[in-house]
Amino acid sequence: MFGLKSLKDGKVTGGVYAHINRYFAFSSRHNDLPWNIRKFLKNQLREFRFDDLSDIHPWSRSAWSHTDLKRLRQGMVAAQFWSAYVPCSSQHLDSVQLALEQIDLIRRLVNKHADSMVLVTTAEGIERAHKEARLASLIGVEGGHAVGASLAVLRMLYELGARYLTLTHTCNTPWADCSTADEPGQVPQIGGLSNFGKSVVLEMNRLGMMVDLSHVSVPTMLAAMTTSRAPVIFSHSSAHALCNSSRNVPDHALRLLAQTGGIVMVSFYPHFISCGEKSTLEDVAAHINHVRKIAGVDHVGIGAGYDGINLTPTGLEDVSKYPELFAELLAHGWSEKDIQKLAGLNLIRVFKAVEQVNYSLVVEEKGEEDHFSSHSTSRIA
Repeated sequence: MFGLKSLKDGKVTGGVYAHINRYFAFSSRHNDLPWNIRKFLKNQLREFRFDDLSDIHPWSRSAWSHTDLKRLRQGMVAAQFWSAYVPCSSQHLDSVQLALEQIDLIRRLVNKHADSMVLVTTAEGIERAHKEARLASLIGVEGGHAVGASLAVLRMLYELGARYLTLTHTCNTPWADCSTADEPGQVPQIGGLSNFGKSVVLEMNRLGMMVDLSHVSVPTMLAAMTTSRAPVIFSHSSAHALCNSSRNVPDHALRLLAQTGGIVMVSFYPHFISCGEKSTLEDVAAHINHVRKIAGVDHVGIGAGYDGINLTPTGLEDVSKYPELFAELLAHGWSEKDIQKLAGLNLIRVFKAVEQVNYSLVVEEKGEEDHFSSHSTSRIA
């Protein structure tokens, strides 16, 4: 097949890129560009030149900036989940408002670049966008505190286009423990998921919204996987066996993930790869290979985390470098069929499985009801 020798030699040049684009159309689970737009531009898009940020201040000098349309094309990215990240400092305050503002930003960004991007809310939409040569743009909400402990808010986030929710960020919610609960000296708040947390997971199943377990504690991982009727995801986590960060997935959770059909999208953040500030493309490949070894090739993908990290592995400095990773894996025994799974087919399989559960539950069940506190039902005047 055209370009195969060069790919297996680890060389990604010229026509080899065309080969990768044809066979390895790539989907990434997690990118934090929207939060950078909030930090740098206060969500003002009028002067935002997303086509090429390489010579635009402050993007060109920021260690947090790794993404623009030019580099996405170079990286052969066919689909991208944009993170509507909500900081933990907003919990119990304005987290719902911030989530809405970030979803609004993502939708406006996509509309502004409609010739190159399209908002997608289904697995079929990813495939259609690729045929149209447009970047399939999907929305994920990062942080369960963004729903304000309200199933009604969860449903509205879904209606606005969110297709996954990360159950926690770096803080516990009233219904789920985050990964820091697993660290030495920390006391878990819940010990996994509360009954309301299980209701959140089941309502996400009914809606057709993916349950994201990056950032959660191990007991929360296990509780969510055993509660969920659909496969779950880890949008940007790596292998705990290779780096014992609480943000990574231990082998026993990887085995349960395989049994339940889910996927781990490997993060590129050096602190989750090498447990230090420096790592390499080869180190990332080692994590991918470990997840493949324990869970199987059908349960691994790429989450990266670009624009939400200020350190990147050598060889994977920005979104243009993904083909180098595929070349590295091909050079060390991966088949083209398995690279296709890693690059996007596994993600699409999980998305379709979540949609299928949604179809079956919509017929069988009504949505979970909220239980309002007394103060939320009192009238002001």
